Amino acid sequence: MTQGVSIGRIGLYAFLVATALFFALPLIVVLLTALKDSDEARGASVFVLPRAPDLEAFATAWSSACIGRDCTGIGGRFWNSVVITVLSTSISLVIASINGFALALWNLRRGGMILGLLLVGAFVPYQIMIYPLVRMFALGGIHQTLTALVTVHVLFGLPILTLIFRNFYVGLPGELIKAARVDGAGFFQIYRWVILPMSLNVFIVAGILSVTGVWNDYLLGLIFGGQTWQPMTVSVASLVNTSATGVPEHNVNMAATLLTALPPLLIYLLSGKYFVRGVTSGAVKG
Repeated sequence: MTQGVSIGRIGLYAFLVATALFFALPLIVVLLTALKDSDEARGASVFVLPRAPDLEAFATAWSSACIGRDCTGIGGRFWNSVVITVLSTSISLVIASINGFALALWNLRRGGMILGLLLVGAFVPYQIMIYPLVRMFALGGIHQTLTALVTVHVLFGLPILTLIFRNFYVGLPGELIKAARVDGAGFFQIYRWVILPMSLNVFIVAGILSVTGVWNDYLLGLIFGGQTWQPMTVSVASLVNTSATGVPEHNVNMAATLLTALPPLLIYLLSGKYFVRGVTSGAVKG
């Protein structure tokens, strides 16, 4: 019995280590290449350790790498991505939480039909809506502006976020809402003083999903952001296709890729336990 358990445990750990290496291998290759100089990055194997590791490629990618004819690096686009992500996530969370509360606990007329439409909206490919939105924004004079980009992120994120909030609020005690209504509280008063204090976990879960989706987006940023509000993901793609010296700088490209991937990675590392807690927590656990 002991031998069987021991063999099973060894097999389990071997599987977990192999899986972790499989997913970590691309990140390791990116990091090793970013720490090399240009000649070493082009000539050596991607798995060879850098002879003299340095952060020059990161500094170049941030401040002086050429993206098309613009040789100011991806630093400015980083702040574009921060503004886009913060605005899109904040607006989405507020609207989705209000929608989820209304659909779950307010006995909304035709709430079932609205929920069904949200389910449809959550699974319809957003690519088929891009052209109509481009035409609408162009007619409204806001195409390729921050307003257009934030609006499309909010629109495409609302269905799934609303469902997350709605499913969380369904488990809250309905007596709390009834008692608050008996005391004369209105919809937004109940939302502010009763619902929000119990919503920390679901806000963390929805916030992480929203931040990751908005930050990693490429297609919407390319179409609706334009040159002024180009996010980092679009900049990195343009950087890889640009060669100011005629020779590809793989180390700079890898450094820019790593800088772009770092914020969502740090969010997961720093708030992973809160994400799991929010997913698995009970209805009234704060």
